[in-house]
Amino acid sequence: MSKYRITLEGKTYEMEIELVPEETAPQPAVRREYKGYQNAAADPTVRVMDPSAQRTTINATGTVTAPMPGTVLRLCKEEGETVQAGEVVLILEAMKMENEILSPADGTIIKVNCEEGKTVAGGEVLFEVS
Repeated sequence: MSKYRITLEGKTYEMEIELVPEETAPQPAVRREYKGYQNAAADPTVRVMDPSAQRTTINATGTVTAPMPGTVLRLCKEEGETVQAGEVVLILEAMKMENEILSPADGTIIKVNCEEGKTVAGGEVLFEVS
């Protein structure tokens, strides 16, 4: 097992990688310990496996941007619909993982800037809540 430390956007992450022979049947990875890092951003608009990897995706105006490039799998809310804080607005697929993009606050979806099946760039505006 090899240990690696990666620094990405000023944040440090540790991981262990084990090389196994190809004839070995694949087994699910088991995470034995979780390591937290101070000052890791926690973004309430995205649910991901590792919260320390989240980036800030909402600004003061209620505009939510894509935390990473990906494909919009499903729009769960449309313009004009009301939402509550933490409610799923859309599903974004990135690196074969589905990420639920959540409403940051109670309000109304005033603008949706993406379509199902279309790709978005990291930082691109997805929707606005007012």
